[in-house]
Order: sequence, then C-alpha cells, then structure tokens
Amino acid sequence: MTLLVVGSSHLSAPMDVLEALAAAEAGHLSAEALASPHVAESMVVSTCNRVEVYAEVDRFHAAVDDLIAALAKAGGIPIADLTPQCYVHYDERAAQHLFEVTAGLNSMVVGEQQIMGQIRTSLAAAQESGTAGRELNEAAQAALRVGKRVRSETGLDRAGATIVTVAYADAFERLATLGGPKPQDSHMVIVGSGALSGLAVAHAGRVGVASVTVAGRTEEKAQRLADSYNARGTHIDELPDLLAAADIVVFCTGAVGTIVDRGDVAEAMLSRPQRPLVLVDLALPHDTDPRTAAIPGVARIDLAGLSERPEARADHADTLAANTILSDELRNYFAARAARAVEPVLVSLRGRATAVVDAELQRLRERLAGLTESDWALVERSLRRTVNALMHTPTVRIKELAADPDGQRYADALNSLFDLSVDLVDVISVSRENPDDPGDTP
Repeated sequence: MTLLVVGSSHLSAPMDVLEALAAAEAGHLSAEALASPHVAESMVVSTCNRVEVYAEVDRFHAAVDDLIAALAKAGGIPIADLTPQCYVHYDERAAQHLFEVTAGLNSMVVGEQQIMGQIRTSLAAAQESGTAGRELNEAAQAALRVGKRVRSETGLDRAGATIVTVAYADAFERLATLGGPKPQDSHMVIVGSGALSGLAVAHAGRVGVASVTVAGRTEEKAQRLADSYNARGTHIDELPDLLAAADIVVFCTGAVGTIVDRGDVAEAMLSRPQRPLVLVDLALPHDTDPRTAAIPGVARIDLAGLSERPEARADHADTLAANTILSDELRNYFAARAARAVEPVLVSLRGRATAVVDAELQRLRERLAGLTESDWALVERSLRRTVNALMHTPTVRIKELAADPDGQRYADALNSLFDLSVDLVDVISVSRENPDDPGDTP
C-alpha cells in the first residue's frame, strides 16, 4: 500500500470547477473513493480553494482512475472535463504535497492559518467514519506537526497580515483617486468573522479607519470579533444597507459562490451619487461578482491580483526555513514508515528469541531442580536480559536498513541471518516496492 493524492485546486482548475467540487459532501466522496477495490483508506480535504482525496492504494493507475471518477461523480462533472483539471501525486511526492498544504506553502495566501484546522477536521471526519486507518492517520499527524513547526519556528504566517496590508494600501489609494475620503474619515465594512476577518479588523484599527462594522452569518460571532476592536457587529442580512453606507467593504467569508452580484452593487450606488465605493475581495472563491468593477464609481480588488504582487508575497527567508522544516520532517516520516513496515520482522525476531530463552529455561529447570525460587528468578532475569542486549543492535539496524531502497537484498539478508520464514520476507520485500510503477507523475 502506498500514499496517493488526487485533487484539484486554485492552481489547476477554474473557480467554477472548484465550486462544483466543494459543494459535494466530503463524507460521501470519501466513501465513494473507498469503494474502489484498490483503495484501503481515504481522507477528503475540502476547502474553498481545493478538494483532494488522499488514499492508501495498492495500484497506481487503477486507483487514479477510480479517484478521478469519484471526484467527477461528486461534482457532477464529466470525467473527460475534470481529468485535465486534476493533479496526481504518489508515494513520497504525495506526502510532501500533504505537508506543503498543511504548512500553508501551497495556498494562494502563503502561510494562511485556516488550513491546519481544515486538515485536522478532515482527519477527524475520516477517523469517525472509519475511512482513515493507521497509514493516513500517521501521514496527517505528521503533516500537522510540520504545520505547527512552521508556524512556531518561522514567520510564514505573517503573509496573511501582509496581504491585508497591501490590500488596504491599494484600497485607500483607489478611494482617493475616485475622490473618496481619507482613512480617518472613512467607514469600512468587513464581511466574515473568521481568522482573516480578524486580521482585517485589526489592521483597520491600525490605519485609523473612522468606523468599522463586522457582518457575519452569525451575529453573535460577528459581535464577538467586533468587540475586540471597538467595532459594531451585525448580521450579513444587513449587507444591502451596509453597501449603501460604506466607503470600503472587505469580503472574506470563504462561502461557495458569490454573495454580492453586480445588481446588488449597482443598486447600492444609486443611493450614493458622486460617492465612490471600493470592494476588497479577499475570499477564495471570490465573494463578489468581478463585473462590479465596471460600475461607475466602483473599484474592485481581489485576492488573485494581490497574490501576484511582490510586496504581498511571503518573506523568502521564511519560505526557505519552512521548506527546510518540511524536508526534515519528510525524512523522519518515511524513516518511521519504513520502521513500521519491518515491524513483522521485529515481532518474529523477538518471538524467536523468546522461544530460545523459554526452551533453555525449561532445560535448566530440569537440571537445576534444587534452586530456590529466588535463585531461579535471578537466573531467568539474567538470561532474558542477556538475550535482550544481544537483540538490541540487530533490532536497531533492521529499522535503519528498512529505509534502504534495495529492499530485495535486505530481505535476502534477513532470511540468511535470522532464518525467517519465506512468506514474511516476501511481505517486507513487496512493501518496499512500487506495486504498479507510475513512472513520472505530475
């Protein structure tokens, strides 16, 4: 069994494809993937800008076909249309991709903080439904460790704050160009109440915006966020009135599909002649209709455009540090995975040693019948300690050699040195080989 990921994200597919996939029920998609005879475990990661199926598989090409078919069925997209929009990663590259995603290195906003929680939620759902077993659990837990290290040991998560800073600078410049007020005289509306909204509200305070309103799908949550920054919280249902009164509206809901279309903005502008409006769309998929930028007096800034600007990108040193952490953890993960693969060998060796000790103790009992129980306990403890000491170095070496790419030679050596059963050696040998060599995969 080997790790495989098949998915589609903002890097490979247009928003309409991602929206169709994201609308699918993750649990149903995971079960559909597990229905493949080549898939032993599955976990679905579904966010606003990616849908991926992670799986433990015994065949590469057949499993890829089955997983793409599952994605196509879940999203209601013809397989022929979806296939070019998907990427495939296998074995070490699949684990690396999962680590990159969890660390925020694969996001449109590098270092985004939400993705770790989304991976944790995906793993919990797969565990609860029984689609994730030991291998996917170990891979996801390792990825979460990478994410924690990247966030604690680098400044990569500052990129989210950086893109908000760049967005605001652009927004106030556009507002001034259109004849709007200065920051200290402007009113800002922030739509959403998640982590990115928190950054948006905090930065509004730092730049001295006159007043801020936070609108969310849950008024209580919006008010909680607003209370932290002396702002006002309200329900998203008030958005039409808020559009009519605001100078800048920042969107970061993460909803599937737009929440403000061209007609909504055009209607709001009728009630505010000669007063410009700037829309800052930090959501992915976007919250606002791109056509709103064509309305007179309206400027629109979106995440896609911001992410291409050099000043909005993550610091190069932080990116290098994050990649170093990822490489270290990837080596550790595969070393641990290789050690798990030889666990049957270690169990066999320990069983063989225990059997030898038990037989020798039985022979000694017959020959040394006059020993007291305390003396006998001392003999037994000493003999078992001696065998354990002798077994220690071979056990450590077996774990080290497990990561050696030459699995067949290693299996032959185990057979010669320890006289293991042929069946057990074959199991270890096969586990180190690609069951269906995929060649170069994208």
